[in-house]
Amino acid sequence: MPNSRIIFVTGGQRSGKSRFAERLVTSLSDNPVYLATALVNDEEMERRVEVHRQRRGSNWSNIEAPLTFAADLHGRTVLLDCLTMFATNHFFYNKEMVQPTIDSVKAQLDRLFSNDDAVIVVVSNEIGLGGVSPNKMQRNFCDIQGTLNQYVASLADEAYLIVAGLPLRLK
Repeated sequence: MPNSRIIFVTGGQRSGKSRFAERLVTSLSDNPVYLATALVNDEEMERRVEVHRQRRGSNWSNIEAPLTFAADLHGRTVLLDCLTMFATNHFFYNKEMVQPTIDSVKAQLDRLFSNDDAVIVVVSNEIGLGGVSPNKMQRNFCDIQGTLNQYVASLADEAYLIVAGLPLRLK
């Protein structure tokens, strides 16, 4: 069982997940932690990251976490944004193999969730709503993401689906 309070926030791309999660986290803490999972490797991604940084402000602690969660986060309020990028990093690190990716991400999530008295808000994309891809790699990743979303949701104390910027409480 996790030692943290877990809040899961999911939805489609550009649905407002991050904004919702940021507001939620700042309502719980004046100095939250942001676990940044994105690997910045082009100008477009750089701009996206900068927009998020500007929106958050200076009261946030930022930890780069593309593959591991190593920091001691006991008692902290943490925003993991996002599980989809984290899973993508593991997918390519594990040479696009499904089960090793699921296992490595779950191990890192379990490590994160073991932080005593922390509040962990996990943002993730709901990518399986658009039908089945003809591309095997995309189908495999969709399977991984769906499995990981179900895993986090099963452990979560609260879960939200964000659609068009509007939250629907699931749990």
